[in-house]
Amino acid sequence: MSKAFYALGRLPAGQMNKTEQAYEQEVLKPAMQSGQIVWYQFEGIKLKLANNTFYTPDFNVMNADGTMEMREVKGFWQDDARVKIKVAASEYPFRFIAVKRIAKKNGGGWCIEEFK
Repeated sequence: MSKAFYALGRLPAGQMNKTEQAYEQEVLKPAMQSGQIVWYQFEGIKLKLANNTFYTPDFNVMNADGTMEMREVKGFWQDDARVKIKVAASEYPFRFIAVKRIAKKNGGGWCIEEFK
């Protein structure tokens, strides 16, 4: 039985990496328990940007006020990822947010960047 290999540590679609798992545990689940968000889903929406070009946000989030956010969890940015989220933000009526983990030695938590 052959084992699949994924470049740059990528996991198969639908499977969270450790940073995405941490974001779910540290941010999304507590926000849901406190009522700030009412729903979220991992890789639930695929957005078409152009012919044969798509963007799948890591998390789709519905806030308590009914607004939708597309949240991208990053350890680091690959070349095309920043371009795709900028294009998606200009084409779709959602709030697009990227979050990046802050190292514990620098205080921990998450750095937030919004795209418009």
